Amino acid sequence: MPTMTVSWKDTPTHTLDVGGTSFAYRQLGPRGGTPLVFLHHFTAVLDDWDPRVIDGIAAHRHVITFDNRGVGATGGKVPHTIAAMAADAAAFIRALGHDHVDLLGFSLGGGVAQEVALQDPGLVRRLILTGTGVRGGGGLTRMPLIVGGAYTKAALSRKDPRNFLFFNRNAVGKRAASEYLERLAERTGDRDKPISHQARIAQLAAIREAGLGKPHDLSRITQPTFVANGDNDVMVASSQSHALAERIPDSRLVIYPDSGHGGIFQYHEEFVPAVLGFLDDDAIGTA
Repeated sequence: MPTMTVSWKDTPTHTLDVGGTSFAYRQLGPRGGTPLVFLHHFTAVLDDWDPRVIDGIAAHRHVITFDNRGVGATGGKVPHTIAAMAADAAAFIRALGHDHVDLLGFSLGGGVAQEVALQDPGLVRRLILTGTGVRGGGGLTRMPLIVGGAYTKAALSRKDPRNFLFFNRNAVGKRAASEYLERLAERTGDRDKPISHQARIAQLAAIREAGLGKPHDLSRITQPTFVANGDNDVMVASSQSHALAERIPDSRLVIYPDSGHGGIFQYHEEFVPAVLGFLDDDAIGTA
């Protein structure tokens, strides 16, 4: 089937009723095959996905992005646990008519992706976990302090907090941050609603609950898994990416140098083909 030519900046936003809640979503790329569903990060809405990552993957794959319950233009309130977020995500995917998908979860979305794979394993074919950690990883409890510090710096310098949270504060990181934020501004119409105060607080509560919670038995995740991060993640320690790759049996790990939480955006030219190769590799999971 030919590739659709609509780019991320022009992709229309649709809504879908799921159990009485209106979910906002966008999809692009060629239909057919297994869709790749994106699960986004703390405080993110649809407009916060890097267009180079979305467009690069959607040139070859059916891509679906959505706002989970209480986020952006989706109705309801954000739940206070990642497990509940995962249940909502699975309900949306099935309501959209899919019973088998690939998942790409970034940061908080990576925790949601793990929960979906554990709660509803038949729904997931392959997992991509980026800038994320393991349940019970105590460092996650420091997230409110880390975020608060970054927001204070952002306010004092009149910069986006992601300058301090996603990228290193050296010349390379500052340039990557600037280019990333410029790309996010490419979409000028049909913009999503900003994240609400309730959503921010509930997401932080969910992250803290996960950090203090009993670790999952990640050996139960049998889906092939691609783990990626920067080598200096100040939000979710890069060591947690190593822990994920060690605990998930069929996994591969890529750590990008001189980069942080947003390493996959800084290295989008390397990340996109790595994702496509992982999703298309028929030899994975056959051993």
